[in-house]
This record gives sequence, structure tokens and C-alpha cells, in this order.
Amino acid sequence: MAVAGFLGYNSRSLIFSARFAMYRLVELASRLVNATWFEYFIIAVIIVNGVILGLETSDTIDGRYGHWLRMGNEAALGVFIVEAALKMLALWPRSWRYFRDGWNIFDFAVIVFALVPATGQFAMIARLARLLRVVRLISAIRDLRLIVAALVRAIPSVGHVIMLMSIVVYIYAIMGFHLFHEIDPARWGNLGLSVLTLFNIITLDGWTEVMNAAMRHYPWAWLYFVSFVVVGTFVVINMFIAIIINSLDDAKRERDRDRPAEIEGPVSREQMVREIRAARDTLERLERRLEAEENDGRGK
Repeated sequence: MAVAGFLGYNSRSLIFSARFAMYRLVELASRLVNATWFEYFIIAVIIVNGVILGLETSDTIDGRYGHWLRMGNEAALGVFIVEAALKMLALWPRSWRYFRDGWNIFDFAVIVFALVPATGQFAMIARLARLLRVVRLISAIRDLRLIVAALVRAIPSVGHVIMLMSIVVYIYAIMGFHLFHEIDPARWGNLGLSVLTLFNIITLDGWTEVMNAAMRHYPWAWLYFVSFVVVGTFVVINMFIAIIINSLDDAKRERDRDRPAEIEGPVSREQMVREIRAARDTLERLERRLEAEENDGRGK
């Protein structure tokens, strides 16, 4: 019985020690992935990896330093794998929560694609997949993530503006065909050419040449072109900008609202002890106050 009790005590002690060690490891991983210097380190690795990918396009540099460039790519991939493992470890024992964040899923997909063998029929896919590492810069910088979230949020409203712009272009294209197809068939010969000409005018690239060619025959043609530039370029483009800015403001407010509820990882032992002591002190003060009120009531 004594031996069995001793073995049982030792097993429980080992289990407790293993859990405590795991907790400390999780706490360390959480502090690491949430540290500012770690975030800057990942950003620096992404930038350096992007520079390496650019240097590989030079035959001269690749011929001299190709081995070192490939080693740099492998080192960057190793850093990304370690980063993903640390983030999963920081969420232990519910590491599956790592995949609840869309940016984490993107980062994990970059790692998976990077592991595709760069030989045979997959060589081109592997080279193109390496470019996703540069796109990881968006997921690594919070402000860039905010801008992307704002752009995604603005898609429905932008779709309505595109529909409005399409209606305006369609109306002006039909008008332009009937007004100018005889004098300038290269630009207004049919509805398709008219639409392409108007899209070129929207970019403000050489639109005065198109207007001057029409004004040689119709001096009043400036009314058509100026009105389209005002409506199609200044008004509609500014509507695009306004929608994106509003979406960016909404995304910022949502981020600020959700920030207090974010969990930055497991609570440390020291923090738990401080909170327990603070709660105990508060309870003792409340108890003393209640006793004082009861004594005052009895005295009356």
C-alpha cells in the first residue's frame, strides 16, 4: 500500500510538473509573439526575403550568389514556420483558435505553398508561390490589415458606384456615337469604340486631343467633353474616395471597440496573484464596513 501510494504521489507530482512546465512554455510563447520587437523582426524578415526574390531575377547576381540567395529563402521560410508554431503554442490548449483569424490562415497557406518542391512541373508554381511571402507584409503590419479590411468593407458600395458610372458611360457613349462617328470614326465609329474613348477620357490622358478633334467641326463640342469629365472623373472618382474613407473610419472604430475585449494570451502567475490579493483586500474592506454599519445600528 505504501509503495502504491508513493507511486501515485510521484505520478501526480510528475503530471503537475509537466502541466506547470507546459504553462510556462505557453506563457513564454505568448509573450514572444505579442512583443513589439518580434513583430518588427517578422516585418524585417519579410522585407529581406522580398529583396532576395528581386535579386534572383538578375542572372548576374543569381550566378554569383545564387547559393546564398537560396539559403536566405530557406531561412525566411524557417522563421515563418517557427512563427506559426509559436502562435499556435500561445493558444494552447485550444490551438485550433489560430485558424479562426483569416490572416493566420493566409500566413499558413503561404507556408504550405512554399513547401511545394521547386522542381519538375511544380517549379513555376513554387516560384510564384514565393511571391506570397511579400504579400505577407500586409498581414504583418496592422495598419495595412486595416486598409485591406476597409477595402473589403467598401466593395458593396463601390459596386453601386460602378453601376452608376456604367450608366453614365453608356449614355455618353451613345451620344458620342451619334454626334461624332462621321467626323472621327476611329474613336466613335461604333458603341464599343465610343466606350473605350470615354474610358480613356476618364483617365484624363490626352482627352483634350479628342475634344479638339471634335471642336474643329463642332465648336460647341466642349460642352459634351467638359460635362463628361466633371461627372465621370471628378464626381464619380471622388465618390470612390469618399466611400473608401468612410469604410476606413468604420474599420478603425470597430477595431477600437473590439480592442479592449482582445485577449493577449494566458495570464501570468504573478498577475493572477496580484488580482487575487486585490480582490481579497476589497472583500476585507467591505467586511469591515459591514461590521461597522452593524455596530452603529446596534448602538442606536
